[in-house]
Amino acid sequence: MKRWLIAEFLLVSVIALLIIPVGCTGNKDGTTKNLESVEIRDYQGEKLSSVNDFRENSIGGPQYIDIDEYTLDIDGLVETPLTYTYNEVINTYQPYRKVVTLDCVEGWSATVLWEGFLLRDLINNANPTPDVKTVILFAYDGYSTSFPIEYIMDNDIIVAYKMNDIDLPPERGYPFQLVAESKWGYKWIKWVTDIELSDRTDYEGYWESRGYSNDGDLDKSFFD
Repeated sequence: MKRWLIAEFLLVSVIALLIIPVGCTGNKDGTTKNLESVEIRDYQGEKLSSVNDFRENSIGGPQYIDIDEYTLDIDGLVETPLTYTYNEVINTYQPYRKVVTLDCVEGWSATVLWEGFLLRDLINNANPTPDVKTVILFAYDGYSTSFPIEYIMDNDIIVAYKMNDIDLPPERGYPFQLVAESKWGYKWIKWVTDIELSDRTDYEGYWESRGYSNDGDLDKSFFD
């Protein structure tokens, strides 16, 4: 009788050991499964706008870029021209986060937690020459705008790849959008592909060549 009870106990124990791991392991191949990111709407007590609060007003509609073919170039008056893939940028440069409000000339605004790298860091790695006066940015859709070199180097200007803790959607400038704080929204160039350092002080971007202020300062009219 005792032998029968012992045998039954051992059989039940073996069955339990076989069953329990099946319900606990879940992912059998041991890899991490990425879930869809969730947009945050509050950061350190500050209410944030949604990515859906932005209005579509780009010159050619949203750009859908093949990230496997994408490169970010920095050239012009530099000793070390640079070309990066998207992942190289993400893995090379220190990320920074900042809540900044975009103010559009159309009368709407959006306050967002932006995450990206400092444009100043990228420029420093390219070793700009002493005669650089202007930073010109070009976009995938043909858009462009420019800034005095001092504005970029003296401020923590972010080139963003995330907003509200999610990757930039294509409509918002994926892979990179400039966060041009203290500037009107037309200076916040999206889908950035090339950054040129120049000695020109008269360069006019897309809207600037159509009468908008080259400075684009929020405390001034956006028309010259």
